[in-house]
Parts: sequence; structure tokens; C-alpha cells
Amino acid sequence: MTAAKPAKNQLRVGRLVKAHGLKGALKLELYTDDPDGRFVPGAAFTLQVPEHSQWHGETITVREFRWMNQQPVVFFEGVDDRNAADTLVRAILWVDEDEDAAAEPDAWYDHQLVGLDVVRAFPSGDRVVVGEVARVEHFPAQDLLVVKTGEDEVLVPFVAAIVPEVDIEGGRVVVTPPAGLFEELPEAEPTAPAEAETPEAED
Repeated sequence: MTAAKPAKNQLRVGRLVKAHGLKGALKLELYTDDPDGRFVPGAAFTLQVPEHSQWHGETITVREFRWMNQQPVVFFEGVDDRNAADTLVRAILWVDEDEDAAAEPDAWYDHQLVGLDVVRAFPSGDRVVVGEVARVEHFPAQDLLVVKTGEDEVLVPFVAAIVPEVDIEGGRVVVTPPAGLFEELPEAEPTAPAEAETPEAED
């Protein structure tokens, strides 16, 4: 089953990685620069979970947010024990678009990215348009830009090392992909085995 897709006007702000303790707490992986402002009591989030999950199509409300050993931990209303918390592990949290969300650096909505030119930057300084962003796929580990290149699609990990620049106003994203992501690498020529030297016959 696939996970429910967020609406185009929503921003991903966190992922629930594991249950913590016995009272329903969950450790968070943060995708926001303002967790203390985002996860205030009463804040509601849309859940991205697999279709078979009991939380599919549901929203959830923060009861308490705190830092434990420098790790962000959140409690939700109606999630009162570890068993309930376990049902939310790996869920992704989304919020509706608002002015505060739009102001966060390095955070973009899917609809802002779709249609942007994908420009490949080479070590020589050359830049070439190689396609355009067709859609964004969201996974627990990382997001992927699906780049349309002619009749093909290339999955580009949406991480700073590979996508160092997003220019919404300029209508492009700049990529520095590893060799082989956008092109087939030539097959290595097989090397002939070295001929064994035969000892010279003694006189």
C-alpha cells in the first residue's frame, strides 16, 4: 500500500521515528527550523501514513512538546500509552500552508517545485538544462525529485549534496548528480589476463 499524499498547499515539518517511554511520547525527526513554535499545545497536523493504517486520513493534535537529552519528543491527544504511540511510528507530519511556513528557509511546497527546470552543474562551470521536475515523492528516509528527461524519469535524492540550489523565482533547481544518474556509464573494457612467464630452459 502507498502512503496518503499531502495536499499541494501543505508543508512537511516532522516524522515520528520511535515511541519513547510508556506514556505515549514519540521521538521526532524535525524538518522545521522552529520546532518550539510549530509543536505548541493545540497545534494540529495532517498524517501521512500507509492506507492500511488506522490513522489514514486523520489529523492529530499536540498535547505537549519537550526536549529530552537534546532530542525532541512530542505527546499527542488521545495517544496515552506506548502501544498507541507504536501505531504512529514512521508517520510524516504536515501543516497547512501559512505565512510562517513560507518564511522558513530551505522549505518548499511540492507545487512550487513541480515544473522547475533542472539544471546540471559541471565541475568545469558549464550548466545544462537536463529536464524538469515532474513531481516530488516523499519517503521516510528522504524526498526524491522525479525529473522528466525526454521519455524517461530520473529519481534525484532531494539533499543538499545533490541539489545545492533551489531558485523558485528563477524557475530552476541546480543539481550536481553523481556520475551515472543522468547517463549510462560506459562499460569497462575487460582486461586480458597477464600471460604467465615460462621459465627458460637451462642448458
